[in-house]
Formats: sequence, structure tokens, C-alpha cells
Amino acid sequence: MKTMRAVWREEYCAPEKAGCKNVDIPLPGPGEVLVRVMATTVNRTDCAILTGKPFIMRFFTGFGRPKSPIPGTDFAGIVESVGEGVTAFKAGDRVWGFDDQGLATQAEYAVIPVKKAILPLPGKISFTDAAASAEGAHYAYNFLNKVKLRAGQKALVLGATGAIGSALLQFCKYHGLHVTATGPTPELKRVKALGADGVIDYLAEDFTATGETYDYVFDAVGKSTFGICKRLLVPRGIYISSEPGPGGQNIFLALWGLFRLGRRVIFPVPSNIRRSLGFVAELTAQGKFKPLIDKHYAIEKAGEAYAYAASGKKIGNVILDLK
Repeated sequence: MKTMRAVWREEYCAPEKAGCKNVDIPLPGPGEVLVRVMATTVNRTDCAILTGKPFIMRFFTGFGRPKSPIPGTDFAGIVESVGEGVTAFKAGDRVWGFDDQGLATQAEYAVIPVKKAILPLPGKISFTDAAASAEGAHYAYNFLNKVKLRAGQKALVLGATGAIGSALLQFCKYHGLHVTATGPTPELKRVKALGADGVIDYLAEDFTATGETYDYVFDAVGKSTFGICKRLLVPRGIYISSEPGPGGQNIFLALWGLFRLGRRVIFPVPSNIRRSLGFVAELTAQGKFKPLIDKHYAIEKAGEAYAYAASGKKIGNVILDLK
């Protein structure tokens, strides 16, 4: 039996404990394809799956121990072989995909059910860019599909240097919004290069004290609250956060907002990954989206990659190279 390198852990563990192991290459069953993974990311969802925190992740990944010892949620690669009944793909096809409950893709090969969000990868998009265009972009898309955007509206993107925030910024510009974005001092030029109309250095300036108001405040890092941001919103402005907030308040505030007018919270429950990735691929092909990439790691350095991704210091995406 041929073997492959894979990120491996049999119990939930701290980020730096993620290891690398040689294991058997899996075989595709009916309705599945075997993909030679060329690139994947270590993202915030992966960190939750690796550690089992927050605990709600275990409802999907296993309560006492992980269902799969190999983590990984996104991938870009080449179809190696197909299982019985698969007609949509053939060996040699370039593909990419994502599933926020895990796909065991942090390995040289992964078996992917075709019922999952696996899509053809256009030839103009590199494997690295494709992998970096999945997780964060999917969540960003699910911010914007919860509201009715109009060209000329104003948005504040908090955390524009993250995977979600950098995608949000670009999607907002695609829809014709005027975007102000926050970032740390060393990265302001990168934020501006992504299309921001204005930037705020959150290390040196209080973003709530500028006197500006916005139609939307998109908190892409989940480190603020509706209470803090409420005064930044126009009378019917909307606050959306990537996190439930302290005590899960964003969920309850979103429900309360269904029964009242004025400034309110919307909770961006993510759905329809195929639609998200299709949108991203279309924008990428048009040259209107480029994922922000921070660091590359070899699979043997998975523990370092996870520790960095979990540190809160990463800019955009962290790539695991498997070529």
C-alpha cells in the first residue's frame, strides 16, 4: 500500500501539537474522488477543529475525540482517480473545494465526496490562490448576502488584514461601496492596495472616534461589539460580526432585531458553499479578487503553522504547501 504525508492527531490538541505522519493513501468509494492535494490552508476553522474549541464544533467533528485524525477544510489539487458512479470529474481535472465541518485535506491525498462543495478550478487560478480563496471568502460572502447592498453605501470593515476581512473589503468594492478599513500600522499599504477608500490604524487611532457614520459595520475578527459600534451606524445601519460575541449576544440581538426598526444586528449564518466558491471564482477570473497570503509552511511544520494561525497575528491566509 502506498503511503502519504498527513497532518495527524488522534485527540483534540493544542495548535503546536499538530504532527505529521506517514499513512496509507485512501481509496475513493462510490460517489467519491481521490484528489492529489497541491495546497491547503491552516485557517480559523481548522484551528477550531484541531482543538475542539469552541465546544460547539464537537457537535460536527466528534464529542470525545475527532472523527477524523486528519484535519483540513479546504483544498486545491488534481483528481487522481474516481470512484464508481462519478461522471462529473475524471483523472487529471483541476479541482478545489471547502467544507467547514472538515474534509481531511491536510494530506498529500484526500477522498472527497462529489456531493460536497468540490468545483472545477479554472486554469488561470493557481492552486495556492484557490486554497486561499475558500474559507475566509466563503464567510465574507455570507456577510454580504444577508443585506441589500447599493452602490455608494458606506461600510467599515474591522480587521481587513484577515482572511475574512480582506475578502470582505474586495467584495464590498465589487458592489460599489465606499469602504473604510482597519489594520495594523505595518499593513496599511496592503489594505489600501486591496481597494480601501480610507484606512484606520487601529494601533494608533480609535476607530470609533473619527466622527464618521456607516451603513454597515462588518466586524471580520469578532473583537468588537454592537454596543461599541452602534453609534457609528446610520439610523437603520447594520452590524455584522464573524463571532457570536460575549455570551452569544449577537445571536440574541439578531433575533431581537427582527421585531424592531433602527440600528440592528444580523448574524451571518453561513450556507451554500458552492454558491460562495462560484462567486469567488468568477471575481478571480475577472481580476477583481486576489486572496491575501501571509506565510507558507511545509506539511512537516504543521505545528508551527497552527500555532501561528491561532496566534491572532496572521495576515490573510496561511498556506500548507503539498506540491
